[in-house]
Amino acid sequence: MGEKLAGKPVVQSLRENILSRVEKLKENNVTPTLLLIRVGAREDDLSYERSILKNCDLLKIKCNVLELPVTVTMEELTCVFEKANRDQDIHGIMIFRPLPDHIDPEVVRNLIDPEKDIDCMSPINLEKVFEGRSTGFAPCTPKAVIELLNYYEIPLNGANVVVAGRSLVVGKPLAMLLLDENASVTICHSRTKDMPSVTQKADIVVAAIGRAKFMGKEYFSEDSFVVDVGINDDGNGKICGDVHYDEVIENVKALTPPTGGVGLITTTILLQHVVQACEKATNVKKFVTSV
Repeated sequence: MGEKLAGKPVVQSLRENILSRVEKLKENNVTPTLLLIRVGAREDDLSYERSILKNCDLLKIKCNVLELPVTVTMEELTCVFEKANRDQDIHGIMIFRPLPDHIDPEVVRNLIDPEKDIDCMSPINLEKVFEGRSTGFAPCTPKAVIELLNYYEIPLNGANVVVAGRSLVVGKPLAMLLLDENASVTICHSRTKDMPSVTQKADIVVAAIGRAKFMGKEYFSEDSFVVDVGINDDGNGKICGDVHYDEVIENVKALTPPTGGVGLITTTILLQHVVQACEKATNVKKFVTSV
């Protein structure tokens, strides 16, 4: 049986670093503060919000939640962002997505101050990822994948990595982050011919297809390190990944679990970004050892 690449020890390591940085900030009379903007009350948004609030409490980060009605206008939402951008006591801003149909997501992406854009919504931060510049904020899930691979000391330098999925949220930015680690990256997608023949040859496979249990054991070799970022409903009300876990774990070197894997790390990365933004905004970073 392959090794289970659990997210919990990665999170614990990240939390230790974040807590030390938060303490340094508080010694300088600064409290890292996050603003969560939620339009409506979708259950998945509320669930994620509860997770963020719990982690903020653990990491001594202040979190304010602004709930807006689903009828909020583009003008009203613009005013919210303009006010938050100006507020020096707010260091990170995140808005839950997807937004109602009458709200233009492209306009919203350009409203947020890139210096407070902890979830990499702004095209300015995304551009920095593709340029290989570390001065912005990378998307949290791709960065969580890198943190997991580094924690388990899975070599990336010169590794042959296949990213299955080409979304702008995970697949494409993750490929850029992997290139920054000197990996050789191949992106597969729905039009890739005979995908198993490509993924079987890889040292590392990252599954970001968005289809429940899509990748079975025929996609991997016994030497494969597999990272599954998929979050799907298995049809029976349970969470499953893009990889058929029970089938694949017996036939690979290592695999992340469908729950307690990369997703567990993602929220911690989001809050790490809040601290990073706070350090930069308040010029306290010189006192802090960064990750």
